Amino acid sequence: MVKLVSLYKRRPDVTVEAFHAHLLGLADAVQGAGGAVRYVQSHTLLQGYKRGELLFDGVSEWTFDTPEAARDARRNAVDVPLADPVRTVHMLVDVHVVKPGAVPAGAVKNIEFVNRRPGMALEPFRHYWREVHGPIGAKISTILRYEQNHLHAGEYADDAVPLFDGLAITWFASTAEMRRGAGTPEYEVTRADEVNFLPDGHLPIIITREVVDTGAA
Repeated sequence: MVKLVSLYKRRPDVTVEAFHAHLLGLADAVQGAGGAVRYVQSHTLLQGYKRGELLFDGVSEWTFDTPEAARDARRNAVDVPLADPVRTVHMLVDVHVVKPGAVPAGAVKNIEFVNRRPGMALEPFRHYWREVHGPIGAKISTILRYEQNHLHAGEYADDAVPLFDGLAITWFASTAEMRRGAGTPEYEVTRADEVNFLPDGHLPIIITREVVDTGAA
């Protein structure tokens, strides 16, 4: 499964609420772009801004049958006028479902922006994340669904240095369930394993809710 993920940050003169409404208003125009078989739009939770600005304010995800179709869609991406073009990021990713599961209406979606540990080669990083760390994290009982979105290999062509190596996406029934999961022994084991392939400290995250979904996961 291949996805094109677009990460949007609003212009400084636009409120979060106005930007969310603007992005939602574009959904009908963009959801079938390039023959996508699925389109999902997610908005950040407003309570997440209590401590300051977030890295991004909204996310669009298109699923395609082939990387070629996803690349074509990126070249023809619909403009989002209220987004800051300098901070808009488009990522072509390969999707690995670590923990399948149904996502109920109203669930929250945690998106973590992943980079490999300094000095670690790309392939060992990918292997460890998927084959070792993924199964460890999947044991956190409050996670309803867990996806790893690995940046497509072609994104590293010509010695490119992408902003992120991937996205870790987990769904929870609520923010309370997300917090409850962070208090479990399984979470502590997961965190302890991160030093083996991730930079020190916490990776940046946004907590979102899906507002548009044109197909089943």
